[in-house]
Amino acid sequence: MIAASPILNAYFQSDAFGKLIFLALFSLSITSWIIFIHKIWLARKLNYLNSNFSNLVKSNIDNLLNINTNSDISYPYNDIYNSLKEKAFEILNKNRFFVDERQKVYMSGADVELIDSHLEAEISKQIKQLEKNLFILPTVVTLGPFLGLLGTVWGILITFNTLQSHSILNGNTSILSGLSMALATTIVGLIVAIPALVAHNYLRNWIKNYRSEMEHFSQYLISSLEIQYRNVDIK
Repeated sequence: MIAASPILNAYFQSDAFGKLIFLALFSLSITSWIIFIHKIWLARKLNYLNSNFSNLVKSNIDNLLNINTNSDISYPYNDIYNSLKEKAFEILNKNRFFVDERQKVYMSGADVELIDSHLEAEISKQIKQLEKNLFILPTVVTLGPFLGLLGTVWGILITFNTLQSHSILNGNTSILSGLSMALATTIVGLIVAIPALVAHNYLRNWIKNYRSEMEHFSQYLISSLEIQYRNVDIK
């Protein structure tokens, strides 16, 4: 079984330092795949939750600030709405002191802009959460080939050291082992780096598009709130 796999064969024929390089590459590969799979799972989960929440908001848009949400579950659309609701009530309660109790409370243009800025900060917070641990992928992209190159140089060094210490016939096995490790670590380094590069670019693009979706949802909430509470006479 080992002989059938050149990579495993090279690993078992390597010295201790060579095995350490292989293990480091395998660890990087496993880490990058775990992050990628987790982010893909998270993306599907958030798309489902956000879609349901968006439909809930649209069906209750005429009573925007009184939508019942599950505050125990945290996800972007829910957090954005709760942030808007909290800030809107804070402003409305403040404005209530300046009008008669029988009058309807309105928001000024400055109030709406303040809520908009508040939601922008919330979106940035959500993006920061989505980008958590994402830095590991470009690190793997950079580190993988360098570890592979280190293994290549180390394998060639072992080969030349064997040639210097023994005759070619007596040291044939050691020479082949060194060359095998030199080539295998380069291959593994590239195998680790390429999927990590693709995953990183995919996730960055997804986060960019997801930010646009959150901004559209935020503007939809702001526009609906402005229609209901903006007094055009207030400057």
